[in-house]
Amino acid sequence: MIAFDLKCKNNHTFEGWFDDNEALEQQQKDGLIECPICNTKQVVKIFSSFAIKESTLPTAGQPSKVDFAEIGRQIIEYVKTNTDDVGSDFTKEALKIHYGVSKPRSIRGVSTPNEEKILKEEGIDFLKVPIPVLPSESDQDA
Repeated sequence: MIAFDLKCKNNHTFEGWFDDNEALEQQQKDGLIECPICNTKQVVKIFSSFAIKESTLPTAGQPSKVDFAEIGRQIIEYVKTNTDDVGSDFTKEALKIHYGVSKPRSIRGVSTPNEEKILKEEGIDFLKVPIPVLPSESDQDA
């Protein structure tokens, strides 16, 4: 698939996805393409306005390093702060939220593969994120 930038006679710009340029031309010929804003079928392909910025490395010293462990700790802290831990009741609570029995909120917990299958069958979206147990600062002092 190719995305083309398109413009109608009223200067509305929008994007269309096509198998190739021939598909675009055929759909234009058949009158199948119209502006999503004003519904005119007088549409033309225009040049895309994209840019690729050149990457520059720091001039002094080594490139900066990413502290992935710190990023991981920040993610874990964010999840813990912004979700309710429902533990092994995750599936039950997700079903209650889905069916309006419990108030909508972000939850975290654990589930078995069978429970995950039930959630999928019920149309409940969830994300499995392994959260490792990180040593606390008091553990590191010992």
